[in-house]
Amino acid sequence: MENFLNENSEFLSQYIIPWGIKIVSAILIYVIGRWVAKLVVRNVVKLMKKSNVDESLSKFAGNIINTVLTIFILIASIEQLGVDTTSIMAIFAAAGLAVGLALKDSLSNFSAGVMLIIFKPFKLGDFVNAGGSSGVIEEIQIFNTIMRTGDNQEIIIPNSHIYGGSITNVSARDTRRIDLVIGIGYDDNIGTAKSLIEDIISNNTLILAEPAPTIMVLELGESSIDIAVRPWVKTGDYWGVRAELLQTIKETFDEKGISIPYPQRDVHMINNPMEKAA
Repeated sequence: MENFLNENSEFLSQYIIPWGIKIVSAILIYVIGRWVAKLVVRNVVKLMKKSNVDESLSKFAGNIINTVLTIFILIASIEQLGVDTTSIMAIFAAAGLAVGLALKDSLSNFSAGVMLIIFKPFKLGDFVNAGGSSGVIEEIQIFNTIMRTGDNQEIIIPNSHIYGGSITNVSARDTRRIDLVIGIGYDDNIGTAKSLIEDIISNNTLILAEPAPTIMVLELGESSIDIAVRPWVKTGDYWGVRAELLQTIKETFDEKGISIPYPQRDVHMINNPMEKAA
């Protein structure tokens, strides 16, 4: 009985207790490390926001820092178990090379995300046309960019598709020009039509005085005289003013007898003389 107790005591002292301490220590390192990592990320993001750093950059930096800290915490936890992390790092490096070749598209998206953050062709809240889609930028993640469309749909686009193509940032400028082409009939008076359009523009308080609106004959078309109407507005007022102008011009022209031609086709019926003879 005494020998049995001695053997068990020796087993506990040599194996159970040391390994128990290592396991508990590894768990504590991971739990505390994750808590510290979240705290660091939160403070870094707050500091960047206080420094007026773009919100997209602060979120992206937070994701990167969180990923790097998590890797270090995992390595520290494994080391606490007595595992040689040097060999593990070598295995990770070899595996990383293989994974990198297999996931080259993901790495391309990552690098594109970094370039988007550095060169900032747009910021959060901008309305852009990019990657074959249009919408408001919601978030720039490590691999993807999230957009919200006008009808409140969410679009997730790989970063490489955005950075590798053309980007139209509709919100980049404070002002925007409305381009309208209004056609009038050849029998209508050009001066009268232009004068009516000028009055409509001058009565719209949302249209800017500078740059001055442009109203000019653009082209003598096949069935109409095309007048270019190009006023400037604040970017946020673009669609509302455009719709109002179209409606007001149509109603005013109708009231003043100015025609707006539309495509027409004359069809001439020729009777077959053979059918008459029959």
